[in-house]
Amino acid sequence: MSESPDARSLLSASSQLNLMEVDAIDDKEFDIPQVDTPPTLESILNELEDEEEPFVLEDTCVLNTDNMDAHSCDTSSLASSDSGDPAHLKRKRRTVDPNATVHGSVVRHSLLKGISAQIVSAADKVDAGLPTAITVSGVIAVGTSHGLALVFDANQALRLCLGTKATGAEFGAVSALSINHDCSRLLCGFAKGQITMWDLANGKLLRSINDAHPPGTAILHVKFTDDPTLAVCNDSGGSVFELAFRRVMGMRSCDSRCLFSGSKGEVCCIEPLRAPPDFRDHPITHYSLLAMASLTKILVIGLKPSLKVWMTFPYTKSDPSSVPQLAWQFVPVQKTVNPILAFCKGDTVHFLLVKKEETGTIHVIKQRQLHLSCDIISLSWINSRTLVLVDSHEKLQVVDRPSQEVLETLDLEQVQLVYNSRHFKSLATGGNVSQALALVGEKACYQSVSSYAGQIVYLGTKSAHIMALRTWRERLDCMLKQEHFVEALSLAWSFHEGTAKAVVGLFGDPVKRKGVVGDKMVEILFQFAEHALKKCPEQGKIQVMEQHFHDVVPVLLDYCLLLQRPDLLFNQLYARLVENTVAKGVFLESLESYIVADRLGHLTTPIMRDLLAHYQGNGMMDSLERCIVHLDVTSLDIQKVVQVCWENQLYDAMIYIFNSGMNDYITPMEKLFAVIGPPLREGRSLTDEEVVMGNKLLVYISCCLAGRAYPLGDIPEDLVVQVKNQVFEFLIRLHSADSSEEEEVFPFIRTLLHFDTREFLNVLAMTFEDFKNDKQALEYQQRIVDILLQVMVENPDFTPSQVGGLFTFLARQLAKADNTLFVNRKLFDQVLEFLCCPDDDSRHTERQQVLLELLQVGGVVQFNEGRLLALAEKAKFYQICEFLYEKKHLYDRIIDCYLRDPLRKGEIFNYIHNLLSMPGYSPEEKQTVRVKVLQHIQMLVTLDPSKSADLVVFHFAEEVQQIISELQNDQLLFKFLSCLLEPREGHHSGTILPLEHELHELLLDLMSRFAPKQLLSFLQTSQHYRLEEAIQITKKYHHNEATAYLLEKKGDFQGAFAVLLETLKDKLSLLTAESDGGVEEENGGGNEEEGGSESTLTRVKDSLNDIIVLCHRSSQNLYQQQREVLWFPLLETMMASQKLVKGSNAKHTFEVLKELTMKVLNCMSSFISLPAIIQRILQDPVYGKGKLAEIQGLILGMLDTFNYEQTLLETTTSLLNHDLHWSLAHLRAAVTRGLHPRQDHCNICLQQYKRRHDSAEEIIVFSCGHLYHFQCLQQKDCGRGFASELQQRWSCYKCSSSSQRGRSGPSTETKRGRTTSLAQTRVTSVHHDAGAEANGKKLFVEATLDLQQEQSWDQLRCLYRGPSRLSILSELSHCHSNEKTGLLMSAQPGTESFQLKLSPPPLLEE
Repeated sequence: MSESPDARSLLSASSQLNLMEVDAIDDKEFDIPQVDTPPTLESILNELEDEEEPFVLEDTCVLNTDNMDAHSCDTSSLASSDSGDPAHLKRKRRTVDPNATVHGSVVRHSLLKGISAQIVSAADKVDAGLPTAITVSGVIAVGTSHGLALVFDANQALRLCLGTKATGAEFGAVSALSINHDCSRLLCGFAKGQITMWDLANGKLLRSINDAHPPGTAILHVKFTDDPTLAVCNDSGGSVFELAFRRVMGMRSCDSRCLFSGSKGEVCCIEPLRAPPDFRDHPITHYSLLAMASLTKILVIGLKPSLKVWMTFPYTKSDPSSVPQLAWQFVPVQKTVNPILAFCKGDTVHFLLVKKEETGTIHVIKQRQLHLSCDIISLSWINSRTLVLVDSHEKLQVVDRPSQEVLETLDLEQVQLVYNSRHFKSLATGGNVSQALALVGEKACYQSVSSYAGQIVYLGTKSAHIMALRTWRERLDCMLKQEHFVEALSLAWSFHEGTAKAVVGLFGDPVKRKGVVGDKMVEILFQFAEHALKKCPEQGKIQVMEQHFHDVVPVLLDYCLLLQRPDLLFNQLYARLVENTVAKGVFLESLESYIVADRLGHLTTPIMRDLLAHYQGNGMMDSLERCIVHLDVTSLDIQKVVQVCWENQLYDAMIYIFNSGMNDYITPMEKLFAVIGPPLREGRSLTDEEVVMGNKLLVYISCCLAGRAYPLGDIPEDLVVQVKNQVFEFLIRLHSADSSEEEEVFPFIRTLLHFDTREFLNVLAMTFEDFKNDKQALEYQQRIVDILLQVMVENPDFTPSQVGGLFTFLARQLAKADNTLFVNRKLFDQVLEFLCCPDDDSRHTERQQVLLELLQVGGVVQFNEGRLLALAEKAKFYQICEFLYEKKHLYDRIIDCYLRDPLRKGEIFNYIHNLLSMPGYSPEEKQTVRVKVLQHIQMLVTLDPSKSADLVVFHFAEEVQQIISELQNDQLLFKFLSCLLEPREGHHSGTILPLEHELHELLLDLMSRFAPKQLLSFLQTSQHYRLEEAIQITKKYHHNEATAYLLEKKGDFQGAFAVLLETLKDKLSLLTAESDGGVEEENGGGNEEEGGSESTLTRVKDSLNDIIVLCHRSSQNLYQQQREVLWFPLLETMMASQKLVKGSNAKHTFEVLKELTMKVLNCMSSFISLPAIIQRILQDPVYGKGKLAEIQGLILGMLDTFNYEQTLLETTTSLLNHDLHWSLAHLRAAVTRGLHPRQDHCNICLQQYKRRHDSAEEIIVFSCGHLYHFQCLQQKDCGRGFASELQQRWSCYKCSSSSQRGRSGPSTETKRGRTTSLAQTRVTSVHHDAGAEANGKKLFVEATLDLQQEQSWDQLRCLYRGPSRLSILSELSHCHSNEKTGLLMSAQPGTESFQLKLSPPPLLEE
């Protein structure tokens, strides 16, 4: 801020401003001449005024635009440059901001060239110093760092230079400026605290005020109010003072009053409400409102009629370095104009609406906030809807308040904004300010920004800049200069519709506004078209040229149609575009989307002609058809269009032209029949195109008969009946116009029936719905029905489905209440015969379906049911039979129908279930069905055993025995029972079947025969068999695993073991036999044998595993002797088998058996002592007589196990002993610590503990420090239990009574023993309750610890970081407490409050 100005020359100074461009200013581009001799300050001041730029217009309060281009300052937003140089444009287009496309350049940023040059010159020539403050009203005043104030008029001419360098040396820099509303007075505040008042008419010093505020503080703000005799100032001490100017007897004086003291919170910004000229009479001006911003809150006070605080408002949380900002503006709200105060500190702008109530009070209403993602350092209103903000990165943002939209962002970095940090830190007076205020001052630029009448002036270190809103025309012209036509049109349309933001220059009637903007848009459209034609690449790829016009033409079309100016489009614009072939093509193709969307209904004749030629030439026939059916017929050359449609099969377009253009509805039908008739007559299959034609024809007939136009819209009302009659007449023609002799009668109806019978009949059915009282139409209806019957009945060309469809259609028509049709009933009988022909197997399902539909229509169709049933049964139409039986309630017969119908057999179960479950059927009917089901049960079970079983569970639980007796086949019975007895979920999971045990045993028997592998899982899951019977069955079929499972379940472990051992022996003998057999067959079949022995080995292993698991489970509950009876036979079996192994495979088999024997030994050792095992091995005759080497492996393995277990035991014992000793040592140290009584008197009788010198009274001291006489405690009954006195358990009276008061419950036991005496841990008594005494039970007592002991114990536990090994061991001892009574009491696993359980004192037995 305080750097010395560069004194080389005005040119060098101004070239450093660098404001026009982000790049350096190009002298040639801006036509800046070379300067040999720098001009002097005087020569500058005497320059002709009309070259300078006035900055205030009397009428609109916006900057004068004359000579603007020479001085306009370019910004970084879209289309904001005013330079017309093409090279400049190319350079700028790279920095387009895409977000600005909606609003364009909203703000004109101009350098005040005259003022800037003079500021620099004053600094250089007269040592005025750098600029420090600026204010604008009718004139501009700039303060400098050497105490001068330069005053410029509206044409930037320097009018006054106030002050001298001498006063500057005395007062310091100018730190604040203010001009009153009539531009007659200027107030200057200085860095050393003085304030001066100047007369702007003649430059006289009127007042010099030194005592308005405490000395030693700089003036931060000085502001005039609306009253010229009243001003306010704010100093760097954070205080605010009111300055009242008086003039008595020619003597000028100034009275100062403190409005706010800095000791209550430092104010750093003040803003009096100053009304613009239009609102000088506003009622709120009488209060002379002043807004003040301290570091923590906003205050609004009234200076008149007496000082009053109207509102305080605290800030939301913000950065302490953020600068508070205040700005007033009169805003129209709901037909009244009231001031709004905008304030912010940080990134959120708050708005407060201030209005005067009728009662005379001031009401403040909070408005919607504005959130921005930047730290705001300057806040100004530019008009009543638009705010201009500067953030801490010196980015200027223009914001629309109602929509909260950022309209434009400019970079002010080149302005080199002046900051007021020196004054906030009060450097001129020694820096005596608070840290908080100094921190805020880092970003303070209050004196560099001044707004007036819709313009904002910014002060830079070497320049002054002015911002004003551009007029709407200017904004558009900016865009056009940059050739951004699309954006310019978009912006213009927003002006036209009234949705644009920050609009200047558009007032008055909306209709006039739209007219003015519309004319401008037309002008832009022409410019855009010319530009597009000029810029079109002349050579190169056609796609590039097409893309160029695709970006232009739709825009022209859109805006011409939005402005409702198709004349402009088709005459002037099209005439220009036709010159370029590519542009013409793109234009014609672009029309399609507008025509189809019905935005364009009428084309001029030349354009229609070109459209036809272009679409036809490029093969765009579908597009052409879509266009034609949406266009007004009057704009078409009918003859030409019809010809094109015929040549290219555009039938929709053709129908539309005939219908709309000529009111001819018949010719299109004739043409379509001519397409699909011949192939159908010849019996050829239709192509896809012909099928489309046929469908089109059906839809067209349907539309004509229903009164709708094809393909869209409605037939004119006066033609509806006429068209309907014409179509009927056409359909019932006997012959076509150009018929040959071979043609059959009624060709049109015949063709439609052959094409799609069902759809044609549907079309007729829909048409017949509309006939009510129209006699003519009813005649046509009867005529058509007669023709249909004549054509279709007895005609072999039609399938049963088609004939049936016709009769179903007729039946439906006849069934209507208001039917007038007549149909011969005999025809229906003929159809019946035809459909039920038993000799014809073709289309069986189709014929049955048709007949069913016919019957379901009902009504008039009354067939002889007996005959119909006979025919249906003969033709195997089981669905027809079902339909008839249903009507007669013969539900049992329906079951036969289902069983005989191969297609629907599977549905019988659902049918039976629904019939037996649902209400609406009588008990007799249900009974007949039940009987029928039981008759056919064998067939049903064969069909699906699972669903049959479900049916039996739900409905035939009582008849299970009968059903089982019916089922002859055992395999089938097995499947049925498996499904019947499997566990069910849901409603019927608990159904009890009669004789359930017998059923399960029967299933068990069948399963043993047919599915032995499922046997074990069945026994494990089922609970309904009887053990003895089940054991008999499994023994009968020799299923040993199942038998063993049952015996074990019964509790006969020995029996189960015997069965499994027998199985193991069998498998071992097989294995040894196989290894023997290997000797004989060494040469042959080696591989097969190997595989066999492998599987035998696997079976042996499985069998051994089963028996070991059984022994494990059993041994838990047996005595030593019983365990030996189980394990030793198993061991002997395994050892004996090793001796029998011989042959070629012997070595491998022997090794495996040896391994298995070791496994048995290892498992045994858990339950049987090692000496007993070794003794048994040595008793074995094989081992007894042999050498020790044979059993060496066994014994060594056992010794290894023994060594391991011995080491484990020793380690555990050592750990236990170490833990126990260590814990007890710490505990003893805690327990033997001495007790220190808090006082020397008893806490009950309050007498000295030694009452009489001769008596030896017992004293009890507790660890809490309280002391008592033994007798006193006895009287208060603080002992618990009733054992001998020695073992009386005491508690501290004082502590226990206070804890009792604290608790509401009756429990007097204390959890933590601050109240427990030391005696308690030494002598523990026994608690007896009556029951225990009576039974003479032994009772253990826990020794609880006092506070110190617990603290020691807690420390001890902390060292372990986890549960102590002692606690783990004590839990282990708890597990075996039913076998042996250990010394340690059980600790509750998982509890945190683990307590050491010491061995209790001797127990007393009664």
